[in-house]
Amino acid sequence: MNQEVYITDYNCVTPLGFDVSSNWTALLEGKSGVGLHQIIQNQPHFYASMIDAEKVNKEFNENFNRDQLDNQSFTKLEKMLMLSLKPLVERHPVSEHTAFILSTTKGNISLLKNESALPEGVFLPNLARKIADFFGFKSKPIIVSNACVSGVMAIAVAKSMIRTGKYKNAFVIAGDEISEFVISGFNSFQAIGTEICKPYDKSRDGINIGEAAAAVYITSEPKNNETFCFKISGDSAVNDANHISGPSRTGDGLFASIKNAMAEAQISTSQIDFISAHGTATLYNDEMEAIAFNRMELEQVPLNSLKAYYGHCLGASGLLESIISMESALNNTLIPSKNFEEPGTSQPLNIIRENQSADIQYILKTASGFGGCNSALVLEKM
Repeated sequence: MNQEVYITDYNCVTPLGFDVSSNWTALLEGKSGVGLHQIIQNQPHFYASMIDAEKVNKEFNENFNRDQLDNQSFTKLEKMLMLSLKPLVERHPVSEHTAFILSTTKGNISLLKNESALPEGVFLPNLARKIADFFGFKSKPIIVSNACVSGVMAIAVAKSMIRTGKYKNAFVIAGDEISEFVISGFNSFQAIGTEICKPYDKSRDGINIGEAAAAVYITSEPKNNETFCFKISGDSAVNDANHISGPSRTGDGLFASIKNAMAEAQISTSQIDFISAHGTATLYNDEMEAIAFNRMELEQVPLNSLKAYYGHCLGASGLLESIISMESALNNTLIPSKNFEEPGTSQPLNIIRENQSADIQYILKTASGFGGCNSALVLEKM
């Protein structure tokens, strides 16, 4: 079935705010959630974008009463995910034809700290089932955990599931939190930046890890009273099998993903109004993206990375950045790629440097990750 599928609602929880409107206001003001944090005891501070645990607890207690919780305890990540999802479930009914999809790379991995045995909550199916059961989902949860393309791929998976005819709508949630495990891993690659990151800039020296939760509602039957509607016009995921952690030097996987997504959307390069790129601020990722975008003749299209605002939120990054890109389209405003000053890639890119007005109909969202995975998504404002 070639049924049309749409995104008609979304929400997010980040260091910049616990809803989309507060996040959008913070972005317009150029605020960043990245700061110095001591994540590993007796180790140096790292630049990262962290959500204050006390704020999460306060917001959670205000939104969920004890009777609802049924004596269950919830981790910080679970609370973030539930806070992002709750407004959507309140606005859209859940039925047996509703899919539930969780995007995450590490889930509750922080539960492994100082544990001699594996806690049940650390397994991703258990995390997904716990949240699905709480909100009354009737279908079996689907998990998308494919490195840093997970958030973008989860949207594509929802579209495919709805097109089978088994589901009429889907809720996609995404979340990851900062942990010693994640910081230690990226630090071992010498990939963590010494300051707030600078995507595509000549002086960039690495990423900032971030944490966030996000949720979108996807449907084949948009209602007339929806405040907005974006068609998922095209998507693609291609693995270039280049390296376990290093991106392709030729951009083959990302190039193919973009080409396939645009072909499905039946649009040309000239119709893309804005690119929400991955932009990790590592030397090789930004260079690979520049090559791929130039191969697709997209070098003149306005482009940004949100990593200097949110850090790299792993499995949540693609979904969160898709939400912000749609918010940009609704507000006819392009957000600058923070901290970009001097081009640092061999191929030219049209990096957005300041808030600017723009008529945005077609959005290209891209993501790349470990293991050679690449994903692209074309969203059309209706």
